[in-house]
Amino acid sequence: MTDSDPRRKWLRRPVVASVVVAVAAGATACSAEAGPAPAPAPAVPQEHVVPVNGHNLAFSVTPGHEPAIVLDAGGGMDSTEWKKVAPELAAKTGAEVIAYDRAGEGKSDEVPGPWRADNAAADLAAGLTQLGVTKPVILVSHSLAGEVAFSYTRSHPVAAAVLVDANLPQFFTPAETAKLVALNEKQLEEVKKAPSTRQTRQLIAQADGYGPVHTAYHQLTWPSAIPVTVVGSADTPFPTPEDAQLWRQAQQDFVHAAANRNYVLAERSSHDVPLDRPDVVIKAVEDLAKQVH
Repeated sequence: MTDSDPRRKWLRRPVVASVVVAVAAGATACSAEAGPAPAPAPAVPQEHVVPVNGHNLAFSVTPGHEPAIVLDAGGGMDSTEWKKVAPELAAKTGAEVIAYDRAGEGKSDEVPGPWRADNAAADLAAGLTQLGVTKPVILVSHSLAGEVAFSYTRSHPVAAAVLVDANLPQFFTPAETAKLVALNEKQLEEVKKAPSTRQTRQLIAQADGYGPVHTAYHQLTWPSAIPVTVVGSADTPFPTPEDAQLWRQAQQDFVHAAANRNYVLAERSSHDVPLDRPDVVIKAVEDLAKQVH
């Protein structure tokens, strides 16, 4: 399969204030310079449960300036995947930082039926609107969330994106998609035999129509006006050299397709880059945020 997490065999697929030095004048002719003012307390994330499209999504919002930075976790993961990234990102950029649980993950409601990136993108857009976020955002999308990012950019404003070892259309060639479908079908048999849980239901939902969905995804392109940084993992989600090389080549092909795209390697990382190398993700977002702020 295509996921480094052995529990999930699928591609998961504040304003920073300047320090003000106060100058105090005494009753005499002499004046003394006070020490630096205490640093402001970091912004506290605010939890929101937002109704969207007939179900509820859970958001964690750290206040800050625009553009908002939206963190979208990989398949089978929830907003806690960003626990090492979100606080530091809010402190370093001063931006509003939003992490959320897609439908069926974390504290968000389950939604019956096949999983589709277009539905997830519509949910995200509706949730952001409910939160008052209507201007272009910076998307930070890991693994499976890369597919959501491609869908989101087709209909909603995006200032820039960081795709963290994300599913890219270039990877899903006809041969690779057929291979994944065959492998997934074998493992799906075991999943269906297991007790029905949130996790198994999500696996089944993501597997439904996997072949046709990714055949269509292979044809998608990224909007040329949106700058993007790809963060690649040192270890891809794949154990076989052939698949791992295709994953890396897809990233390079995507980056070389436009001048406003950049590649960063997260050395010493598994596919779970946000947990293994949060510093690399934070730096990539910081650099991109400076370009669009």
